[in-house]
Amino acid sequence: MGAETTSQPVILNVKDITRILPHRYPFLLVDRIVYLNLEENMIIGQKNVTVNEQFFQGHFPGVPIMPGVLILEALAQAGGVLVHKKGHCDKIAVLLNINNVKFRKPVVPGDVLMLHANALHISGKGGRVLAKAMVDGRLAVEAEIGFALVDKEQL
Repeated sequence: MGAETTSQPVILNVKDITRILPHRYPFLLVDRIVYLNLEENMIIGQKNVTVNEQFFQGHFPGVPIMPGVLILEALAQAGGVLVHKKGHCDKIAVLLNINNVKFRKPVVPGDVLMLHANALHISGKGGRVLAKAMVDGRLAVEAEIGFALVDKEQL
């Protein structure tokens, strides 16, 4: 995961995540946070991919593959939790841009998607995270995700 530090990792369950992110079913794509280190600006979330996901009904029926845009959304949501934990509790991270995306491996039912996000820059107006989705230790998706921070009352 990250380098060993004296800080204790914080683990968040789905109830904790729903207190942070505005997303709800079927668009909440982070099941839990398994690692969080604010000194390293790093978070790791987990998404358990099941055959019961709604998108599998229409995305390559018979050969179910998780849509790449939803993997990117899951990565952005993990980054949103990191931004919140970095002290931007009164704002919501809204997707601004996605750069240097590479899809390396299909994600299928039964996979456990590990969502890594490292903050490259966070300010009161927005920032960027370097994100990667891993399955069984293999890179599935990588991207640089930019976001704007918006007051919750403005949405």
